[in-house]
Amino acid sequence: MLLGEGEGFVSCDCGRRHWGPHGAAGLLLTDPRRGVLLQHRAGWTHHGRTWALPGGAVLPGETPAEAATRETEEETAVPPSSVRLTSSRVEDHGTWCYTTVLGTARGAVEATVANEESAELRWVPPGEVERYPLHGDFAQAWPTLRAELDRALVLVVDAANVVGARPDGWWHDRAGAAVRLRDRLARLSVAGAAAHRLGLGAQGRWHWWPRVLLVTEGRARDVGSVPGAEVVAARGEGDDTIVDTVAGLRAERPRDHLVAVTADQELRRRVGAHDSGLLGPGELWRLLDSVAPSRP
Repeated sequence: MLLGEGEGFVSCDCGRRHWGPHGAAGLLLTDPRRGVLLQHRAGWTHHGRTWALPGGAVLPGETPAEAATRETEEETAVPPSSVRLTSSRVEDHGTWCYTTVLGTARGAVEATVANEESAELRWVPPGEVERYPLHGDFAQAWPTLRAELDRALVLVVDAANVVGARPDGWWHDRAGAAVRLRDRLARLSVAGAAAHRLGLGAQGRWHWWPRVLLVTEGRARDVGSVPGAEVVAARGEGDDTIVDTVAGLRAERPRDHLVAVTADQELRRRVGAHDSGLLGPGELWRLLDSVAPSRP
C-alpha cells in the first residue's frame, strides 16, 4: 500500500505502534433515533475485525476535527455538513495522540461502506455497544465518551453586562458594541475552547464547540442573529429573559451543559437554580481575546 503524506506508523513512548505521525482522530457520530455509528474494521487493517469509529491519520495542516470528518466521509459517505460537532476528547501519549470527536447527525443520515477499510457499518444503541468486540482503546474510553453523547454546551450571554465590562466606548453605540460581541462569539462557536475555559470546571482533555445565545435589550435589542450566534431579544427585563431562556433550555434538553455569562449576583443566583454553570464577563473576554480576536 502506498502511503500518503501524514500516514504511517509511529513508535510511541507507551511501547506500542500507532497510526499517524501527526496523530489520529475518529468521529463518534450519534443519531438520537438509531444510536452511534460503529465501523467493523476490515481484517487487513490495524486492529482488524474489531468494532470502532470511522477515522484515521491527521494530515499536516489539519485539525483533529477536520481529519475525523474527512475520514468519516471517505469511509462512510457521510459528509461533514451532516454533522453538528459538539465536543472532542484527546488521549495524549506525548509522542502521539488520538482525538475522539463527538457529533450529532443533522437530520436523516445514511452511512454506506465507501472504501475497503470497512467490513460493515452499523448504528448501535449506546446500551449495546459493549456487547461488540471493540477496539481495545475504544472500549476503555467508551464509558467516559458515552456520558457526553448528543450533549451540547450552551452559552447564554448577558450582552449588556458583558459589553459593559470592557470600556471600549460602548456607551456611545450600544448596538454596535453588541454586534462586535456577537461576531466574536460566532467565531468562538466555530473555534471552540477547552472545557475549563467555558465554565465546565476541571473537565480535562475535553474541547467544546458551544452553541451561543446572546440576550440583548434596550438599544441593542434588535441587532439580529448570525450563523454561530443566536440573538434573543429581551421582552421586558433582560434578566427575566435570561432566566426564562435558561429554564426553557433545561426543560427541553435536560442533559445539556448550560453556562450563563454574567457578573450580576442576583442573576447568577437565579440561573443557578436551574443547574446552570457560571462564567464571568472578564473570563469570557480573555477567552475571546485568545481564540476570536477583534478584527479591524
